[in-house]
Amino acid sequence: MTNFNVKIENIVASAAFGVRITLEKAVEHLKEAEYEPEQFPGLVYRVNDPKSAMLIFSSGKVICTGARNIADVRKAMTKIEEMLKSLKLDVPKKYKIEVENIVASAQIPARLDLDKIAFGSENSEYSPDRFPGLVYRMKDPKATLLLFGSGKVICTGIRKIEDVEYAMNFLFKELKRINALKKPLDK
Repeated sequence: MTNFNVKIENIVASAAFGVRITLEKAVEHLKEAEYEPEQFPGLVYRVNDPKSAMLIFSSGKVICTGARNIADVRKAMTKIEEMLKSLKLDVPKKYKIEVENIVASAQIPARLDLDKIAFGSENSEYSPDRFPGLVYRMKDPKATLLLFGSGKVICTGIRKIEDVEYAMNFLFKELKRINALKKPLDK
């Protein structure tokens, strides 16, 4: 197994608290919150610890973005739960947090021949005149990977952290199969 130096860049997760939230009241309670209903239907609340942005909707749905691990998602959601309780809302004791998307970066330890990948893999799109990266789509797990000639890979669309490593290993085998790995990167 190869080390791809996978780094989680962003996790987007949601929770439905099942209570109606008066956003006008919430924005008064949260000093750092932004609420401009003519531009966006939700309240934007930036959390410093853990660093993340929370999108709060009147339906009781909350979306957390910017966290880099699942523990930070839970911690940010707990802060929102406490805020909702301070507004005297009847928040359920249990609520489900669902990961919607994980964005990760990785490094393949070689330069990539993007032309060879485009011709050798039916799961790819490559238009270097429009975008310098190749788009590679996986079916299982469902993911979109952006590949760059430097070996840099951006992985998005995955919902489980362990699937990022699986996707990278699968991709690396595919790149070896079509002989798309160039010389190793200089150290």
